Amino acid sequence: MKKEIKLTKEIYSRNAGREWDRLVRNPFHKLEFDTTMRFLKKYLPKKGLILDAGGGPGRYSIELAKLGYKVVLLDLVKANLDLAKVQIEKNKVQNNIKDIIEGSITDLSNFKNNLFDAVICLGGPLSHVHPEKNRKKAIMELTRVAKKNAPIFISVMGKFGCVMTSPGRSVNEIAMDKHFREWSIKGEDYMWGSISMNAHGYSHYFTLDELKNLLPKNFIFIENIGLEGLASSDQKSINEMAEKNKKAWKNWLKMHYKLCTHPTVVDISMHFMIIGKKR
Repeated sequence: MKKEIKLTKEIYSRNAGREWDRLVRNPFHKLEFDTTMRFLKKYLPKKGLILDAGGGPGRYSIELAKLGYKVVLLDLVKANLDLAKVQIEKNKVQNNIKDIIEGSITDLSNFKNNLFDAVICLGGPLSHVHPEKNRKKAIMELTRVAKKNAPIFISVMGKFGCVMTSPGRSVNEIAMDKHFREWSIKGEDYMWGSISMNAHGYSHYFTLDELKNLLPKNFIFIENIGLEGLASSDQKSINEMAEKNKKAWKNWLKMHYKLCTHPTVVDISMHFMIIGKKR
């Protein structure tokens, strides 16, 4: 097993519950979820079969199943899928979850060409794929299994957002010369999760141009979105504003949705998403 795959499996196996809670933990983290759902609703067909590739413990699968979509959930980590099964039953959407499969986004050979009405790969599973040729392969696979004109949604962890917030989150890592150069310049981080998850995982942080350059010719780009956008710079203040000043938070959200598609805002976001369709 490749080092990077092993690290990913180990860190998520120990943190499946944390990943389930991550997108609703506080207003800042919920911004990623709410923004993603806003654009899913904008571009998804009214009904159909969706592949949730790298869907973890199933937060998006369950939400889409509630909306009436049929969903296939795929993830690399058994612990994530075990928790997903519990949450699917708890939310009473098992009739709309057509399958739960342990597997990698780099190999979707279990699925035929042109099978799904939409494909989602959200939260950053592509950021755990190494090296670049495998990231390109994963996007080709996500595109291959989509029907013609089906929407494809891919979100990743952003490099500039990570570097911008590092003085407040990981100053000790900045002091590590080689390590800091690797993840701030190349986007390669083998200490991902060392603070928040108390373990070392692997992550690749993207720029918007880098991700676009990986898209195959049969992927028609539609839109890019900074999921936390300008909120990325100061999580603490964002949470305080959302909890203590509802009017200010309402105005911030209006601004966020107006500006979150601007390429500069996308590039400095902690997570960003691209939306396309299969040619």
